Amino acid sequence: MASEEKSLNFIEQIIEEDLKSGLSQSKLHFRFPPEPNGYLHIGHASSIALNFGLGIDYQSPVNLRFDDTNPEKEEQEFVDAIKKDVEWLGYTWSEERYASDYFQQLYDWAVLLIKKDKAYVDSQSSEDMAIQKGTPSTIGTDSPYRNRSVEENLGLFERMKNGEFAAGTHILRAKIDMKSTNMLMRDPIMYRILHKEHHRTGDSWKIYPMYDWAHGQSDYLEGISHSFCTLEFLPHRELYDWFLDQILEENKLRPKQREFARRNLSHTVVSKRKLQQLVKEKHVNGWDDPRMSTISGLRRRGYTAASLRNFANTTGIAKRDNLISVSVLEFCIREDLNKIAPRVMAVLDPVKLVITNYPEGKEEWLEAENNQEDENAGFRKVPFSRELYIEREDFLEEAPAKFFRLTLGKEVRLKNAYIIKGESVIKDSEGNITEIHVTYDTDSLSGSGTEASQRKVSGTLHWVSISHAIEAEVRMYDRLFTDEAPDSYKDKNFLDFVNPNSLEVITGFVEPSLATAQNEDKFQFQRLGYFTVDKDSTASKLVFNKTVGLKDAWEEKGKKEENSINNSLKDINKYFKVETKPERIAIESAIGESIKNVSSFSLLQNSLKKNINNNKGSLLFAQFILKYSNWKSTDFEEDDIKKLYTMSLRSESTYVRSKALLNLRDIEDLNLRNQFEDEILKLYSNPPKNASERENEILAEMVKK
Repeated sequence: MASEEKSLNFIEQIIEEDLKSGLSQSKLHFRFPPEPNGYLHIGHASSIALNFGLGIDYQSPVNLRFDDTNPEKEEQEFVDAIKKDVEWLGYTWSEERYASDYFQQLYDWAVLLIKKDKAYVDSQSSEDMAIQKGTPSTIGTDSPYRNRSVEENLGLFERMKNGEFAAGTHILRAKIDMKSTNMLMRDPIMYRILHKEHHRTGDSWKIYPMYDWAHGQSDYLEGISHSFCTLEFLPHRELYDWFLDQILEENKLRPKQREFARRNLSHTVVSKRKLQQLVKEKHVNGWDDPRMSTISGLRRRGYTAASLRNFANTTGIAKRDNLISVSVLEFCIREDLNKIAPRVMAVLDPVKLVITNYPEGKEEWLEAENNQEDENAGFRKVPFSRELYIEREDFLEEAPAKFFRLTLGKEVRLKNAYIIKGESVIKDSEGNITEIHVTYDTDSLSGSGTEASQRKVSGTLHWVSISHAIEAEVRMYDRLFTDEAPDSYKDKNFLDFVNPNSLEVITGFVEPSLATAQNEDKFQFQRLGYFTVDKDSTASKLVFNKTVGLKDAWEEKGKKEENSINNSLKDINKYFKVETKPERIAIESAIGESIKNVSSFSLLQNSLKKNINNNKGSLLFAQFILKYSNWKSTDFEEDDIKKLYTMSLRSESTYVRSKALLNLRDIEDLNLRNQFEDEILKLYSNPPKNASERENEILAEMVKK
């Protein structure tokens, strides 16, 4: 380990214990083993950082091994992309290996297991096998082919290899224990028939090893000391060890599998299958779309290798799966770009500003600091002239007291330039401002040392000179999903949470120093955020991707939504205290508007859950969520909805009962409504003493239907 003192994570503790128990440090050998069936994502970046980081800390080799055992899904494109990503992250592998390097050895070992009567050819259909395998609560039963003779199994297996059978007719299974509590130990599949061309071995093989059979044996052949994988492989460890027991030679290093928690990132998905679905169904524009959680997508968006490595180190290694806020990742890239990104000026929603007392035709080249965080970044020259673009939101014709930007009669400073004062505006026929006219203080040039230049004003605006500005396409990227955990709901499709506003393409104007910017060059557009040059840029057309804003807008939005829910809950009690219907309508309308503006499904679902109790205010608020949110009753958990309606219809409050009845009346799921038919009839035939006239009207309407 590195000499300096540091707190060890549990993975490092395992290695240290093994070293203390006699394992030679020279035997330490790690690997990163991706399947080349897609592009790597942010979760892989953490695994890469773990394994290669261990290699650096222990000065031990790390292999890059491709577990390429499924030619139906694997392609050379993915191999190339994975190598590029690992290199870009800053890591170097000691050897490049492939599971397909070992196909012959794996086959020979499978023959050995057949000869030991520890493997057999099964000819059942997949449906019959699923029945025969049992369930976690019932034991499995032996396959009718489990007791085939060794000779018959050897013959069938060789014919499988030779391509004499169609896919699905036979498989090779390990003979372990059909009564095991671990389903993976119930005679797992070792080989299946696939008449598919492999990206490396071509059509020389007609059978391919399953991942569980190939993975541990590949570790063994490469002399891997520690095989680290994510928690979903914990049940596989028993099988990993059983396979090793069958082929292990004395005095050879035995690999050790240990598991760590997957890092799930909020507002995204890290399943290759789901990422592929996003690509195939064109929710995004390819694997490297800047909204994707793939390493190539993050790189294209403007993330740096250093920021991803820092993210991996910041989040650490855990024993339990957890959801990490994407805000942590965004903090890491802001921190890195703040140090390295040059500051430039760009205007993304331009309005024309004319300095009426600035001489026509005159231009100045003013000095601007490139990066105040980097003393070696130096300065550049930016052109200044009579006509400029500023951001439209930086001007209000009539502004409140705390508006610290430009308005009529008020002074502000133009960044690196002069103090200006709003004088008048020009509008089009529809009343939209097309020009802002200002005057400037000729002695107020920033940095000139004059008394006027040191005068304090309330705000500073960025700008670009119109005659020098370069038009650019700017892609304003936002989070791909509106919910923090889009694939965590058992009754909902993760695609339901795709953010329709995750990409907005606009035309902006940038200062001329960016004319020579190259792909992946990174800049801070002052007061706007961090942006990177996209690969679609050409000499005649600049294209920028928004990497991240200067502040976490989503955190602010999340706090606002949470506060909105909490304030609405406080207001709900007023509903029961006011005496007139118009007052109740006004309160409901305000609460309904707040609920409509909540975009976080998880916040709404949690609010609904928390308010299913015997308190009438809580029940009414939960019914308001069903009525006013952008989600249907069927989007929420079925048990919660049933419980809510049951408690609401039995509530002591006529207002709660009425809202529940109205929601049931308008519900699209007739099966759900029909489940409460008895409750509705009971209320109709025996109305509560406090039933309002409106409640009775709704009941009569529903019963007649």
